[in-house]
Amino acid sequence: MSITPTIQFGTSRFLQAHADLFISDALKTGDAVGPICVVQSSSDSVCARRLQALAAPIGYPVRIQGIVEGAEVSFETRANAVTCKLSTATDLAELQRRFVDEAEIVISNTGDAGWAAQPQDNYAQFAQPMSFPAKLTHLLRARFAACGRAIQIMPTELVARNGEVLRDRVLKLARALDPKFADWVARDARFVTSLVDRIVSEPLEPAGAVAEPYALWAIEDCPGLILPARHDAVQVVANLDPVEKQKLHILNLGHSYLVDGWLKRGQVGAEFVRDLMHDAAVRANLEDL
Repeated sequence: MSITPTIQFGTSRFLQAHADLFISDALKTGDAVGPICVVQSSSDSVCARRLQALAAPIGYPVRIQGIVEGAEVSFETRANAVTCKLSTATDLAELQRRFVDEAEIVISNTGDAGWAAQPQDNYAQFAQPMSFPAKLTHLLRARFAACGRAIQIMPTELVARNGEVLRDRVLKLARALDPKFADWVARDARFVTSLVDRIVSEPLEPAGAVAEPYALWAIEDCPGLILPARHDAVQVVANLDPVEKQKLHILNLGHSYLVDGWLKRGQVGAEFVRDLMHDAAVRANLEDL
């Protein structure tokens, strides 16, 4: 297996068409930190089958479909940044070795279920039923004990100020384990806040996805920031708040409002945003909102 300085927790279709694809593109030009080791942190059998396909030497397909500057686009590319697959349930020793010896950046997208606190989170030793933040804490503890090198953590879950929230969860758990370890986390674990956006409309089996052309990975700047990839969709911003307001308060709220109106009309009439924008009454209501 190759060296994997990027460790990713989560096998989601979203990451396959987002961060994994960006890193795959950037690796071709030498603009990425390095290949990815994808880690399944749950015990879901469906995810296990997907994990196997993610690390196939030929990569996996991502089909891009949508409209760019008024013109329809449809093409397929392949992502092959994933060169290693592990599971916290069956490969803990190898995961710990890579986390200690190779990891420079950790990316996560484990969803609400992965972040939900579990009774086992307070155990003194690693346990599979733990939440992702607790599992991460124990892996960081192993790194602290073995080498103490700094590391960057980049959650992409749709949690407001996700880097700060994850840091606070880890610090709380770390203090209960070892105050010196907690001090190291506070000093040498760089938790980065970011916001991600891309509509992934359909899965491809056994791995891959159909996605719209537009994509964004907005990363809030911080001292020592390392970009996992240099890519047109990756933007470093001084303050994430305006980006968050655009996505949540304009884009997502606008979509929800339009869908609500469509449902109330009995699901008749225009079905696409571009058509609704030509309806003067609907557009006026949306702008008023």
